[in-house]
Amino acid sequence: MPTYVRTDKCDGCKGQDKTACMYICPHDLMKLDKDGSETGWAMKAFNQEPEQCWECYSCVKICPQQAIEVRHYADIVPLGAQVQPLRGTDSIMWTIRFRNGTIKRFKFPIRTTPEGSADPTAGKPKPDKADLTNPAVLFTKDTHPGDMSQFVAS
Repeated sequence: MPTYVRTDKCDGCKGQDKTACMYICPHDLMKLDKDGSETGWAMKAFNQEPEQCWECYSCVKICPQQAIEVRHYADIVPLGAQVQPLRGTDSIMWTIRFRNGTIKRFKFPIRTTPEGSADPTAGKPKPDKADLTNPAVLFTKDTHPGDMSQFVAS
């Protein structure tokens, strides 16, 4: 279900050129209506193509005013219920409000290492460039022994 901006909470990130939701949206859906000509609300962000929303929650988590919400699927969040994340510097607090008014909060840690510091090849052997010219090695290395006659060297 797509995100939507609550205009009563959105402040357009204090009139900067690019709002936080515009910066973070992986599909470039969020837009700032500077003069109000597109939505009738000046200096408010909005989702310009809701049907294209990936439902990644990135904009919801980053919004400093908690102005972005998601219309959830009824089988996940029944009508009248609400889920809202709040991102801190070291954690995300998820607040769940049930239809009966009960509220539950869950806190989860987030990345504490600098962006770009992850090493996905740590602990793995260095690749051998000679293997790049051998299709038999490329397709069967560390998987299963097979009939090598099926591979044609190019």
